[in-house]
Amino acid sequence: MVSDQFFPKQGPFPLKEIIKEIDHITDLHNIKDYKIYGVNSLESANVNEMTFLNSLKYKDFSLKTKALACITSPSFSKFLPKKCIKINSRNILFAVTQVTKMFYPNSDVDYPDKKLSDSSKLKKKYARVNFGKNVLIGENVSIGSQTFIGSNSIIESNVKIGSNCVIGSFVTVKNSFIDNNVNVKDGSKIGTKGFGFIPFKDKNFRIPQIGRVILEEGVEIGANCTVDRGSITDTIIGKNTFVDNQIHIAHNVKVGKNCMIAAQVGISGSTIIGDNVIIGGQAGISGHLKIGNNVKIGGASGVTRNIPDDSQVMGYPAIPLRDFAKLRKKNEKKFN
Repeated sequence: MVSDQFFPKQGPFPLKEIIKEIDHITDLHNIKDYKIYGVNSLESANVNEMTFLNSLKYKDFSLKTKALACITSPSFSKFLPKKCIKINSRNILFAVTQVTKMFYPNSDVDYPDKKLSDSSKLKKKYARVNFGKNVLIGENVSIGSQTFIGSNSIIESNVKIGSNCVIGSFVTVKNSFIDNNVNVKDGSKIGTKGFGFIPFKDKNFRIPQIGRVILEEGVEIGANCTVDRGSITDTIIGKNTFVDNQIHIAHNVKVGKNCMIAAQVGISGSTIIGDNVIIGGQAGISGHLKIGNNVKIGGASGVTRNIPDDSQVMGYPAIPLRDFAKLRKKNEKKFN
C-alpha cells in the first residue's frame, strides 16, 4: 500500500488541475471539480483517491474499485464502476507517473537519509538491541528486543524491525517493515527503488515508487540480495520463506508462505507466487504472472506464463517436467 510514512505527501489537488497536468483525451466540461487526496492501487483506493487501469489482468479489481477517478483508456473504461470518473489517456503509465509525482515529488529517486545517527549514541533508546560497529540509525526507527544489527549497516528513518532478528553487516534497510525472527544476511539491500521507467517522446522517465517492503515472520534473506519496494502496492515476502544468496525480487512481487528460492533467481515486477513454492537456482520469472501453490520450478528455467497449483516445470520456456524429460530424451537420441 501507499505509505505516507516514508514519502512526504502533497495535496489535495482539484481533479481538473490534475487532468490538465497529464497527457489526456478527456472532455473536462462534464467533470465536476472534486478534490483528490492521493493515488492508489485499484484494490486499495478509497472514495477520495485516483487509481489507474492499464491491463485486463486487473479486471477483477477494477470492477470493484472504490476510487473516485481512474486513469485508463476508452477500451478499458467499461471495466470500471459507473460512478468512477474515467480519465482517458494516450499513455496511461506516463499519466500515472505525472500524477504520482504531484502527490509525492521526492519518490522517484532514492535520496540519502540525512537524519542518521550513530547507534553508539542511542544506547538508552535501544537498550535491548545489539549493534556492531558503525551502525547508522534514522529517526523514528523501531527495533525489537534481542535483535542484532551487524557492523556498517544502515537502518533508515521510519523502518520497523521486530524482535529476535539478525540483520547482517553492510545491510541497508529503508521503506520497510520487518517482522519478528527475520534473518537478513550480509550485503543485502531491502526497500530500495524498483526498476520503474516509462519511455515517452524519445526519453525515459522514472516511475515513482511509493510502496513498502514487508518481510513477514521467520523470513530469511540471503547475502547480497535486493528486495525492491513496491511502486504503489507493497512487495511482500511471506512467513517462513527462505531466499538464498544473490537473488533479485522486483517491485510489487508477492511471495507466499514457506517458499524456498535458490541462488541467483530473478523475479520480475508484480508477479504473485503462492505458498510452498520451490524455485531452483538461476531461474527467471517474468513480470505480472501468477505462480500457484506447491509449484516446483527447475533450475535455470525461464517462466513466461502463469503456472497452476501443484505443477512441476522446467526449461526455457518452462514446460511441465514430464514433457521436458521426454524432450530431453528425444534430443539425446538425436545427437548421440
